[in-house]
Amino acid sequence: MSYRTASGAAGPGRGASNPSAEGAPAEQGVPPSAGPSQPDHHVIKRTRIGGAWLASGLFAVVLLFLLIFILENGNRVEISYLGMHGHLPLGVALLLAAVLGVLLVAIPGTGRIIQLRATARLHRLIDAGAQDPGGEQTRTGPGGSKASAQSPPRSS
Repeated sequence: MSYRTASGAAGPGRGASNPSAEGAPAEQGVPPSAGPSQPDHHVIKRTRIGGAWLASGLFAVVLLFLLIFILENGNRVEISYLGMHGHLPLGVALLLAAVLGVLLVAIPGTGRIIQLRATARLHRLIDAGAQDPGGEQTRTGPGGSKASAQSPPRSS
Protein backbone atom coordinates (compact mmCIF):
# COMPACT_ATOMS: atom_id res chain seq x y z
CA MET A 1 0.00 0.00 0.00
CA SER A 2 1.40 3.41 -0.84
CA TYR A 3 0.47 6.77 0.68
CA ARG A 4 1.84 10.15 1.66
CA THR A 5 2.44 11.13 5.27
CA ALA A 6 1.18 14.38 6.81
CA SER A 7 4.61 15.96 6.31
CA GLY A 8 4.49 15.16 2.59
CA ALA A 9 7.11 12.40 2.71
CA ALA A 10 6.55 9.31 0.63
CA GLY A 11 5.11 6.33 2.48
CA PRO A 12 5.81 2.64 1.93
CA GLY A 13 5.73 1.57 -1.70
CA ARG A 14 6.10 5.11 -3.03
CA GLY A 15 9.53 6.35 -3.95
CA ALA A 16 10.43 10.01 -3.95
CA SER A 17 11.45 9.66 -7.61
CA ASN A 18 7.88 8.87 -8.78
CA PRO A 19 6.67 12.23 -10.15
CA SER A 20 3.24 10.97 -11.28
CA ALA A 21 2.24 9.81 -7.79
CA GLU A 22 3.19 12.96 -5.85
CA GLY A 23 -0.14 14.76 -6.16
CA ALA A 24 -2.32 11.66 -6.52
CA PRO A 25 -4.94 11.05 -3.84
CA ALA A 26 -4.37 7.99 -1.69
CA GLU A 27 -6.79 5.14 -2.48
CA GLN A 28 -9.45 7.29 -4.22
CA GLY A 29 -9.97 9.83 -1.43
CA VAL A 30 -9.78 7.40 1.51
CA PRO A 31 -7.32 8.63 4.13
CA PRO A 32 -4.55 6.14 4.91
CA SER A 33 -5.54 5.93 8.59
CA ALA A 34 -9.08 4.80 7.77
CA GLY A 35 -9.46 1.05 7.86
CA PRO A 36 -11.96 -0.95 5.86
CA SER A 37 -15.40 0.46 6.50
CA GLN A 38 -18.09 -1.78 7.94
CA PRO A 39 -21.53 -1.97 6.35
CA ASP A 40 -24.14 -0.07 8.38
CA HIS A 41 -25.88 -3.27 9.50
CA HIS A 42 -22.60 -4.59 11.00
CA VAL A 43 -21.90 -1.52 13.17
CA ILE A 44 -22.99 -1.98 16.78
CA LYS A 45 -24.27 1.24 18.34
CA ARG A 46 -23.50 2.14 21.93
CA THR A 47 -26.39 1.72 24.34
CA ARG A 48 -27.23 2.99 27.80
CA ILE A 49 -26.94 -0.51 29.20
CA GLY A 50 -23.42 -0.80 27.79
CA GLY A 51 -22.51 2.55 29.33
CA ALA A 52 -23.96 1.47 32.68
CA TRP A 53 -21.97 -1.76 32.51
CA LEU A 54 -18.75 0.17 31.84
CA ALA A 55 -19.52 2.64 34.64
CA SER A 56 -20.20 -0.17 37.12
CA GLY A 57 -16.89 -1.83 36.23
CA LEU A 58 -14.99 1.42 36.75
CA PHE A 59 -16.90 2.01 39.99
CA ALA A 60 -15.83 -1.42 41.25
CA VAL A 61 -12.17 -0.62 40.49
CA VAL A 62 -12.43 2.71 42.34
CA LEU A 63 -14.01 0.95 45.34
CA LEU A 64 -11.20 -1.57 45.34
CA PHE A 65 -8.61 1.21 45.45
CA LEU A 66 -10.52 2.92 48.28
CA LEU A 67 -10.65 -0.30 50.25
CA ILE A 68 -6.90 -0.77 49.83
CA PHE A 69 -6.35 2.85 50.90
CA ILE A 70 -8.44 2.41 54.06
CA LEU A 71 -6.81 -0.90 54.99
CA GLU A 72 -3.27 0.47 54.55
CA ASN A 73 -4.00 3.56 56.63
CA GLY A 74 -5.42 1.93 59.75
CA ASN A 75 -3.55 4.03 62.33
CA ARG A 76 -6.00 5.69 64.70
CA VAL A 77 -5.95 9.49 64.83
CA GLU A 78 -7.74 11.97 67.07
CA ILE A 79 -10.29 14.16 65.30
CA SER A 80 -11.59 17.40 66.86
CA TYR A 81 -14.36 19.45 65.27
CA LEU A 82 -16.48 22.18 66.91
CA GLY A 83 -15.76 20.94 70.40
CA MET A 84 -16.38 17.29 69.54
CA HIS A 85 -13.55 14.80 69.89
CA GLY A 86 -13.19 11.30 68.53
CA HIS A 87 -10.81 8.66 67.24
CA LEU A 88 -10.96 7.28 63.69
CA PRO A 89 -8.64 5.26 61.50
CA LEU A 90 -6.57 7.61 59.32
CA GLY A 91 -7.94 6.17 56.05
CA VAL A 92 -11.54 6.64 57.17
CA ALA A 93 -10.84 10.21 58.33
CA LEU A 94 -9.22 11.16 55.02
CA LEU A 95 -12.01 9.50 53.02
CA LEU A 96 -14.63 11.32 55.11
CA ALA A 97 -12.85 14.64 54.50
CA ALA A 98 -12.77 13.96 50.75
CA VAL A 99 -16.50 13.08 50.66
CA LEU A 100 -17.38 16.26 52.58
CA GLY A 101 -15.25 18.28 50.15
CA VAL A 102 -17.08 16.77 47.18
CA LEU A 103 -20.42 17.61 48.81
CA LEU A 104 -19.23 21.17 49.39
CA VAL A 105 -18.87 21.51 45.61
CA ALA A 106 -21.76 19.27 44.49
CA ILE A 107 -24.57 20.89 46.48
CA PRO A 108 -24.15 24.44 45.06
CA GLY A 109 -23.48 22.93 41.63
CA THR A 110 -26.75 21.01 41.77
CA GLY A 111 -28.57 24.20 42.75
CA ARG A 112 -27.07 26.01 39.77
CA ILE A 113 -28.04 23.20 37.38
CA ILE A 114 -31.63 23.32 38.67
CA GLN A 115 -31.65 27.09 38.21
CA LEU A 116 -30.36 26.84 34.63
CA ARG A 117 -32.91 24.14 33.74
CA ALA A 118 -35.75 26.29 35.08
CA THR A 119 -34.52 29.24 33.00
CA ALA A 120 -34.20 27.04 29.90
CA ARG A 121 -37.72 25.67 30.46
CA LEU A 122 -39.06 29.22 30.73
CA HIS A 123 -37.33 30.23 27.50
CA ARG A 124 -38.66 27.14 25.71
CA LEU A 125 -42.20 28.03 26.79
CA ILE A 126 -41.75 31.60 25.61
CA ASP A 127 -40.30 30.45 22.27
CA ALA A 128 -43.07 27.89 21.77
CA GLY A 129 -45.80 30.53 22.21
CA ALA A 130 -48.06 31.20 19.21
CA GLN A 131 -46.96 34.18 17.15
CA ASP A 132 -48.94 36.00 14.50
CA PRO A 133 -47.31 37.23 11.25
CA GLY A 134 -46.62 40.62 12.86
CA GLY A 135 -44.36 38.99 15.42
CA GLU A 136 -46.60 39.65 18.43
CA GLN A 137 -47.79 36.86 20.65
CA THR A 138 -51.54 36.52 20.56
CA ARG A 139 -54.14 34.78 22.60
CA THR A 140 -57.76 34.15 21.82
CA GLY A 141 -60.19 35.88 24.15
CA PRO A 142 -63.88 35.20 24.75
CA GLY A 143 -65.90 35.13 21.54
CA GLY A 144 -62.87 34.33 19.38
CA SER A 145 -61.39 37.85 19.48
CA LYS A 146 -57.61 38.07 19.54
CA ALA A 147 -55.88 40.13 22.21
CA SER A 148 -52.22 41.10 22.00
CA ALA A 149 -49.95 39.70 24.70
CA GLN A 150 -47.94 42.93 24.71
CA SER A 151 -50.93 45.13 25.51
CA PRO A 152 -53.34 43.24 27.80
CA PRO A 153 -56.98 44.29 27.80
CA ARG A 154 -57.86 46.82 30.46
CA SER A 155 -60.52 46.06 32.98
CA SER A 156 -62.61 49.05 34.09
